[in-house]
Amino acid sequence: QVQLVESGGGLVQVGGSLRLSCIASGLTFNSVAMGWFRQRPGREREFVAAISRTGATTNYADSVKDRFTISRDNDANTVYLEMNNLKPEDTAIYYCVVGTINWYLARPVDFDLWGQGTQVTVSS
Repeated sequence: QVQLVESGGGLVQVGGSLRLSCIASGLTFNSVAMGWFRQRPGREREFVAAISRTGATTNYADSVKDRFTISRDNDANTVYLEMNNLKPEDTAIYYCVVGTINWYLARPVDFDLWGQGTQVTVSS
């Protein structure tokens, strides 16, 4: 069974940093793009970042560009999201996702599978 398990969320202060991890199992990890979405309170899920199967290509939402970095370790079946200079508006549940062939379009429909999510709270 395909499974995505996120971890690394928590409570941080404005300007702090956090690194999220997602361990994938039950799929050929190095054959798929991966990404992160988030859901802020009262809002729809929104695209955060995505990375190609080799890691050569990345895509970021404008709201996190230059603050967040997505990376992957295919030997460990793991994708990461490094979050720096965190802001209160970054408070959300963050979801790890598996991309389809159209992953770069960055729409929810372009991703097949969603993890359970991990909570990030930025205090102000």
